[in-house]
Amino acid sequence: MTLYEKHQAVFERAQQACATRHCWSPYPDMPDKYPDAAQAKAAGLGAFEQHLKNGRFVLDQPGVQHWVGEEVSPYNQAALGVLYPQSDIDSLFGAAAQAMDSWAQASITERIGVLMEVIDVIYRDHLFEVLHAVMHTAGQSYNMAYAGSGVNGLDRSIEALVYAEQAMRSVAPSALWQRRFGSSDIRLQKTYRLVPRGTAVCFSCASFPTWNAWPSMMASLATGNPVIVKPHPATVLPMAITVKAFRQVLQAAGFDPNLVTLAIDTASEPIGKQLIQHPQTAIVDFTGSVRFGQWVEKNAHPALAFTETAGCNTVVLESADDLDAALRSLATTMCLFSAQMCTSPQNIYVPQSGVKTPQGVVPFKDVATRLAAAVQALTSEPKKAAMILATIQSPQTLALLQEMQDTGAQRGQVLLAPKAYPHPEFPQARTSTPLMLQVTTQERDLYAEERFGPISFVIACKDADDALQQATQDARTQGGLTAFLYSNREDFIARAEAAYARAGAQLTINLVGAMPLNFAAAYSDYHVTGLNPAGNATLTNLAFVAGRFGIVQSRRPVTPAPEKTP
Repeated sequence: MTLYEKHQAVFERAQQACATRHCWSPYPDMPDKYPDAAQAKAAGLGAFEQHLKNGRFVLDQPGVQHWVGEEVSPYNQAALGVLYPQSDIDSLFGAAAQAMDSWAQASITERIGVLMEVIDVIYRDHLFEVLHAVMHTAGQSYNMAYAGSGVNGLDRSIEALVYAEQAMRSVAPSALWQRRFGSSDIRLQKTYRLVPRGTAVCFSCASFPTWNAWPSMMASLATGNPVIVKPHPATVLPMAITVKAFRQVLQAAGFDPNLVTLAIDTASEPIGKQLIQHPQTAIVDFTGSVRFGQWVEKNAHPALAFTETAGCNTVVLESADDLDAALRSLATTMCLFSAQMCTSPQNIYVPQSGVKTPQGVVPFKDVATRLAAAVQALTSEPKKAAMILATIQSPQTLALLQEMQDTGAQRGQVLLAPKAYPHPEFPQARTSTPLMLQVTTQERDLYAEERFGPISFVIACKDADDALQQATQDARTQGGLTAFLYSNREDFIARAEAAYARAGAQLTINLVGAMPLNFAAAYSDYHVTGLNPAGNATLTNLAFVAGRFGIVQSRRPVTPAPEKTP
């Protein structure tokens, strides 16, 4: 049985899910539902702890010159102590180019089969190992590291393979072409060859290292390209585990493991720009800060760049059938992983006259204080806060919280002041409850850019139309991945849908209940539109994969067979 045949049933089911956009996943959504959960959890924790004991993460890749590592766990604020091989950049590109030929010549099904095997190996053998690595580098909670950085990232990876296969299958391998020119019949045999673009450089971000990187790696590899993975220096371990799994599966399948390598740097000596501007870089996948993402988009040429950065995700509160339910849903989403997600809401626009409800208009000030109370209710008890807020990934975020609190107190009103909460399992954890500020549209310079971390603004607007205009302006000019609307007026909803569509932001309307507002479902939700400054690539669609290969044709005349003589 080939690897494709081994995974064919799951792959075909994923193809159906992408076509119908219905809810489906081959994976359990909670850690306790994982097969043999107790044993898998123990093995994963043991594997993670072994990395810390070993001190060196060994990867047999070319050009190793130094060993570096500077990760610090947000849960105990102690150095992980893991060192990684730092290879010479030219050696990595040379090895990638050498590895590409045989991989590019493999059939579509052969490559898809190998990559589905990688996904299966990560799920079966490394999922809980990755989970702990994500927790102790990115700072996510246990459940989020499993769901968001684990199985949902694997779903997005399969999704990328589905679209890569679809893009490649859309090209006929050959054709017999015939046309009459004057008195002549011209017959040509045409052959169409899919040629990979070249070496891809994949950047993973600090807060969600696997979620974007895994599908980006799959998109490049499925279309024949080798990948050099460049992790953020604060979150190397999840991607080192990933690279090792890829290399082992590739080698076992008979391919050069240098199709996937790891490029390591430090915060003081970054190599990102060198990688992007290397003459052999053909593709760049970047997830991270707005500032560097904009540099990538301007300077990656002639490489093809796929970016996702961030922006000002907005909320418009115009009216609500159940205002308290809406505020509870908003509060939960604002607190999830301390708003260190690219889809976390930041700017909440409310008419200064208030929000209309069946019981009457709730004044603006009451809306703001009730939202703050809902956030406080979620974060006042440490056990609940630990599950929802988790930790603060970077000390710089704590500094920003203090800066914004001081400035907000001078120019607006502090609705909710941040403070560290005691994590029940990790007393030394870097934590903070959210900062909420009440301002007017005169303070646009404060909120019209992403303030990374648990920082939000409740903004008084002239009226509902002004709120919608302000919110969509954020998406158009600053970027916005997602947006949220509460209104019971169908005419206003229709105008908002059109306005957010023009601004290129995905819109969620009147959602309340258990589902986090910013949950992005693989096979169904498109992540990022590419239509505003929040990024130029969408997870996952045909455009995410189709440019990663080119089509080269050859053609030659078909000579008629000689007539047989009697």
